[in-house]
Amino acid sequence: MTSEHTGTSENYGAEAEILKLARVLGVEPERLGYLARVDTDDLRAFREQVTDTLFDANAAALQRMALAARVVPVGVLAKIAEKVFGPLLCARIAGLVDVTRGVDVAKRLGTRFLAEVAAELDPRRANAIITRIPLDTVLAVAVELARKEDWITLGRFVGHLPDPTVRRALEQIDDPGLLRIAFVLDDKRRIDHVIGLLPAHRLGRLLTAASADEDLWAPALDLLNHLGEARRATLKPMLSGLPEGFRDRVQATIKEIP
Repeated sequence: MTSEHTGTSENYGAEAEILKLARVLGVEPERLGYLARVDTDDLRAFREQVTDTLFDANAAALQRMALAARVVPVGVLAKIAEKVFGPLLCARIAGLVDVTRGVDVAKRLGTRFLAEVAAELDPRRANAIITRIPLDTVLAVAVELARKEDWITLGRFVGHLPDPTVRRALEQIDDPGLLRIAFVLDDKRRIDHVIGLLPAHRLGRLLTAASADEDLWAPALDLLNHLGEARRATLKPMLSGLPEGFRDRVQATIKEIP
């Protein structure tokens, strides 16, 4: 996608959905640029349909594997998962296994492997397991995903973790990374809530980070579009310190600022 961001919030939403759809299809986002004018909700529905199709393929065989996993000792199963199944197959099975057993296996997997599984996982199907993963494990995986700059995976999981875990995980992410995560968050209605979990000064830092990198303008402006009025108002005192071009864009987005 181009770094020249001139659209409305709807354009930003379509751009984010194209990034996520490209990940699901395993193609470069530029190949899907023709979808930029499609309604954001339609793009999201299509992405979820594609995801469901991929996860439901060979469902009977996956179900048999999940049933067989019930009788294998957890320690052995973890080794099989990492050395034989691989991250893609583990992700496909995760939503089919017993929750307690799935959590026990996850505790025994290495951080890098868990990050690879997370990248292939559909959180909607494994929500019960995700919410019970120990905090230290979640934080370690978040750091690994940030190291790999896998903002899409991080954005998918924000809506499936309890608030205290989200707060701790986002403490591990720098300001540019947090902007990119917010841009691809699955449920943009949660943005104001998620920002509210962070220290009050963090929002100003996000705007400062965006002002220094034009590639971050779209994520920052999209974030502002999804903030409540009260939180937007806290940004007024710092606008004069922003570069003129970015300041104009922010003012156009937050129309109540004179």
